Amino acid sequence: MRIKKIKIGDEFLEVKDCNWWQKGIGLTFCRREKAKALLFDFKKNTKIKLTSWFVFFPFLAIWLDSDDKVIEKRIIPLWKFSISPKKEFTKLIEIPISRRYSKILKLLEDTKDL
Repeated sequence: MRIKKIKIGDEFLEVKDCNWWQKGIGLTFCRREKAKALLFDFKKNTKIKLTSWFVFFPFLAIWLDSDDKVIEKRIIPLWKFSISPKKEFTKLIEIPISRRYSKILKLLEDTKDL
């Protein structure tokens, strides 16, 4: 798993670039304070649904198009079976709602684009 940096406002968010296996499990069974932000890069447009079953904390999902523009961002609650954005996307970022990411989450409340 590679670490990438994404600029959000004046801050940089370190995300783990997930392989095919990690794309399947995401934040499942992670502990809130140990969980890291994840990047799912699908290389082409998709409308794959995600789930928060067995993710024991809420997280922020940010869907991006091929130009890295934000399509949608949404707080995902616990135990949702099927979550999908309104449009196709090529990248998805999952950010755990935790103290580790409090600065980034605060920035994203007021920011429309990454």
